[in-house]
Amino acid sequence: MKKNRINPFIQFTMKSSAIGFQLVWSLVIAMTFSCLSKQEISVLKYYNYDTSLPLEDSTRLVADSVSYKLYEIGYTSTHNKRVDALLTIPKAEKQPMPVVILLHGKGDRKTVDYIEFGHQYLVDHGYAVLRIDIANHGVRKEKDYKFNLTDGYRYWTRDIITQTVFDLRRAIDLLEIRDDVDANKIGYYGISLGGIIGTIFCGVDDRVKAPVIALAGGNLSLMFGLDALKDDTKDFFSIIDPINFVENIQPRPFLMINSENDEIIDPITSKLLFSKANEPKEIKWYPSKHRDLPIDKAFGDGVEWYKKHL
Repeated sequence: MKKNRINPFIQFTMKSSAIGFQLVWSLVIAMTFSCLSKQEISVLKYYNYDTSLPLEDSTRLVADSVSYKLYEIGYTSTHNKRVDALLTIPKAEKQPMPVVILLHGKGDRKTVDYIEFGHQYLVDHGYAVLRIDIANHGVRKEKDYKFNLTDGYRYWTRDIITQTVFDLRRAIDLLEIRDDVDANKIGYYGISLGGIIGTIFCGVDDRVKAPVIALAGGNLSLMFGLDALKDDTKDFFSIIDPINFVENIQPRPFLMINSENDEIIDPITSKLLFSKANEPKEIKWYPSKHRDLPIDKAFGDGVEWYKKHL
């Protein structure tokens, strides 16, 4: 993979060009008016957890370069899941320093090339960076089942998303007990699946002060077409659809970065997610496809966002 390319999240089985623009919006309107406040409350509470749960954390210095120190950190998340993280601390910056949590896309890992590029870019601009693998990705790979929200092991797939939200929340618990990072200045940068998971994460955890979400969208149930209106479909997606969480990011500033010609995440779903978000918010579009987003510019947008809001 070239450094200016990003791996896909998941190919939507239903695209707006295939079913028609009017049908998409008809589904969206129907789904919007069918939402119940009771369901929204239960969805937000789903990600509550025992904050006093022991982290059982471990730290090992794995690199000591001229410009930074790199630590390998392990900690225990919810459901007794072990998470292996990488934390980079720039040497030239005064401690405690702002920190950005960086999350990759589907099928990748915390050391994939575009994440390594973003990691170095953020470190060069004075930010500590924490990286983890999405559940069942990277060093956390347990099963080789297909990631699919429509067929096969779709509940297993959904669990990957929900578990990673918990893992990210526990990552902040870890950052809060360190002296070298400022837990009051936490940013987030998520790409593709990492952006979808990150929108949920930032919606339920207000300790993230400046979220940046790249190549993500909302109303995920649209991939089911007309079946998106069925109660079981709405129930299935309720705890993993960013559209149900993005409003709660307010009053924190929210930045979205998207590709105009995205063939993986339909731009309509990105616009729907942005529309549902409250101010302050901003969206940037690049004339590219999903895999061709210019990451140097995209990470540059992120750094400018953090300079303003962290």
